[in-house]
Amino acid sequence: MPWHHDGAATTRPQNVTSRRRYRGVNVLALWIAAEAAAYSSGLWGTYRQWASLGAQVRKGERGTTVVFWKQAASRADDDHDDGEAGPGRMFARAFTVFNLAQVEGYEPPPVAVLPEGERFGHAEAFVAALKIPVTEGAYDAHYRIDLDHIFMPTFASFRDASAQMGTLLHEAAHATGAKHRLDRNFAERFKRDSLAIEEICAELTASFVLADLGIAHHPRADHAAYVASWLRALKDDPRAIFTAASKAQAAADWMHAQQPQPEEIAA
Repeated sequence: MPWHHDGAATTRPQNVTSRRRYRGVNVLALWIAAEAAAYSSGLWGTYRQWASLGAQVRKGERGTTVVFWKQAASRADDDHDDGEAGPGRMFARAFTVFNLAQVEGYEPPPVAVLPEGERFGHAEAFVAALKIPVTEGAYDAHYRIDLDHIFMPTFASFRDASAQMGTLLHEAAHATGAKHRLDRNFAERFKRDSLAIEEICAELTASFVLADLGIAHHPRADHAAYVASWLRALKDDPRAIFTAASKAQAAADWMHAQQPQPEEIAA
């Protein structure tokens, strides 16, 4: 899975002018493009944005499409008697963006990076702020919705700290779907594949948040068993990945909103 990153590019793709992080399925599109072309930078921008910074996209470079949804207030044909406009409509706009590696004439400013130990300390505080009960010492990692409780193996059971944190955030992602949080339910739309879509959603949520925290994401060993069902679900409904990514973004947003000083991650 291409969104499991190692090294310096452990971050969400970021717009070069606004410095905001991309969201939802756009994160996947840009991660996949970066993986395919071996881009080491997470900075992206449109042709005009690069030009506004004095940079030039090299001739022959092919961009990557990202899509933004916006709500536009519009007057419905049957406006209300009080003169108020009808509900806003959502519309999509597609943009072509280019990676830093595809342009010339731009030197990115240095970015301060927390030492690894501080990053994991920050991640532990991040999870604690979610106030989802966690018990260690279980045989495997799982979230019990009836108890609203996460059960985790001991730290020694994991390959390293990033694997442990990735697993914990994956289970926390499941917990965000509880009725008193985001009330997420894929069963009505996806029927037999609802559990597979929930797993995709949880994995994407963990990937998004780990990237925000600057921690490389390693796939859990047991996730190999889910791959077949994931692929079947995506084959049966090509739009499933958009739904999963949207719900994963909502879960990541919820986690960030629980922090003492929530960070702006919208882009």
